[in-house]
Amino acid sequence: MPRFIFVAGGVMSGIGKGISVASIGKILKSEGFKVTAVKIDPYINVDAGTMNPVEHGEVFVTDDGVECDQDIGNYERFLDESLSTLNYITTGRVYQSVINRERNLEYGGRCVEVVPDIPNEVISRILKSARKTKADFVLIEIGGTVGEYQNLLFLEAARMMKFKYPGKVLFIMVSYLPVPKMIGEMKTKPTQTAVRLLNEAGIQPDFILGRSSFPVDEPRKRKISIFCNLKPENVISAPNVKSIYEVPINFEKDGLGDKILNEFGLKKKKNDLKDWKKFVRILKTAEKPIKIGIVGKYFETGDFVLKDSYISVIEAIKHACWYFKRKPEISWLSAEKYEKSAKSLKELKNYDGIIVPGGFGKRGTEGKIKAIEFCRTQKIPYFGLCLGMQLAVVEFARNVCGLKKANSTELEKDCESVIDVMPEQKALLKEKRYGGTMRLGAYKCELKSGSKAQKAYGEFLISERHRHRYELNNDFKEILEKKGMVMSGINPERNLVEIIELTKHPFFVGVQFHPELKSRPIKSHPLFKAFIKACIRSN
Repeated sequence: MPRFIFVAGGVMSGIGKGISVASIGKILKSEGFKVTAVKIDPYINVDAGTMNPVEHGEVFVTDDGVECDQDIGNYERFLDESLSTLNYITTGRVYQSVINRERNLEYGGRCVEVVPDIPNEVISRILKSARKTKADFVLIEIGGTVGEYQNLLFLEAARMMKFKYPGKVLFIMVSYLPVPKMIGEMKTKPTQTAVRLLNEAGIQPDFILGRSSFPVDEPRKRKISIFCNLKPENVISAPNVKSIYEVPINFEKDGLGDKILNEFGLKKKKNDLKDWKKFVRILKTAEKPIKIGIVGKYFETGDFVLKDSYISVIEAIKHACWYFKRKPEISWLSAEKYEKSAKSLKELKNYDGIIVPGGFGKRGTEGKIKAIEFCRTQKIPYFGLCLGMQLAVVEFARNVCGLKKANSTELEKDCESVIDVMPEQKALLKEKRYGGTMRLGAYKCELKSGSKAQKAYGEFLISERHRHRYELNNDFKEILEKKGMVMSGINPERNLVEIIELTKHPFFVGVQFHPELKSRPIKSHPLFKAFIKACIRSN
């Protein structure tokens, strides 16, 4: 039977539970075990598809088309595994399933109750994920922090599993240890309080990962051990690091992998973090910069920049830069600024390459189109992702093909719709069945021989993940091609354009899909590598 590791947060959110889960998974996998990870989100939302990226962060999409939390992306990148709907649980999903079963008389007419039926549904989903993946270890991250009302049922599910499967379940708490400047000392009281709250839910942590600005010293470890009732060696130091990819190596300094195996009475089969350590050495020593500008709108929130809106794009850029042993320098460029001031476009010359990522809605799109035109005419390497591809088509149609009213019907109803929904989608939109109009998950794409895309992949048939509603309108395909736009990738099932590119340009490629979702630290995505290679040449 597999082992189950629950990871909960204490004190505050946003301190790295997802990275901790991904790092533990990486360590256990390097020791020869099959690992999978499950994210539990305490939202009533059935999935993350309707959540605002500025508030919640990026919506990550799996091969089977599930719109989920960005932590699933972290799991995939660290584990080098493709996850699925089985790896994502929300309160909405759980309640929806229980209610559907009750309506179908699957409870035999008995009274259906919050406890134990909701926790039992959670447990059944965790077990199903274990069976499907044939995992030796299932890591389960409970979103939020202990003490939150909305997490209680998930903690109850964890407690029930511990009781039902003795010796097969352990608990890890990720807790923040503040070092107030006016005091100058690392404080453990918040962590002690968090552990008591976890105890109230019937759970005693087996490990505490001490997140802080500094390494956790021995006196603090002893104090946490005494007041939180666990072995001092099971208090693991988790200080801030330059890169998230250093975290597995930091954990191994405290022997976390071996300690987890000891708790389960297991021994490691091998110890292979060699390639990972080599990768981390490169990212820490890379000095020659590559300057990439991201033109977007989902990173401005008050006076702060929320990088999580584009986390997979950021990581994919980093992976490709580190592949060439270059230091990534990423800047956030406001599309709305370019709408107000054409003169500000000149700043794009300061960058080795420009990316316009995916997004929805009209705000900022005219600024993005101006940035794309500048990149095209000034021969600056350009990579358009989803909306970035669609707007590249709009720009080309307007300024090269002479279709002055060219636009996407998402942005303007009365236009020459070079980007449009398909006929069957329009009927669904009228009925407000928006989910049914999305292309979600993995679709095949045939590549044109000799194209930039085909050379990058080294293959002629690929599969990539999508999350979009609008397509390049094939009615305009001929005029675009006559003017020099190459349709280098086509979905064979429905004859949909997946990739566009320009030949007389250092790198001008737009893709309808999201290649960033499949980039891995040691396996950088082919298109991002080709883009960064072009950026290096133009440097």
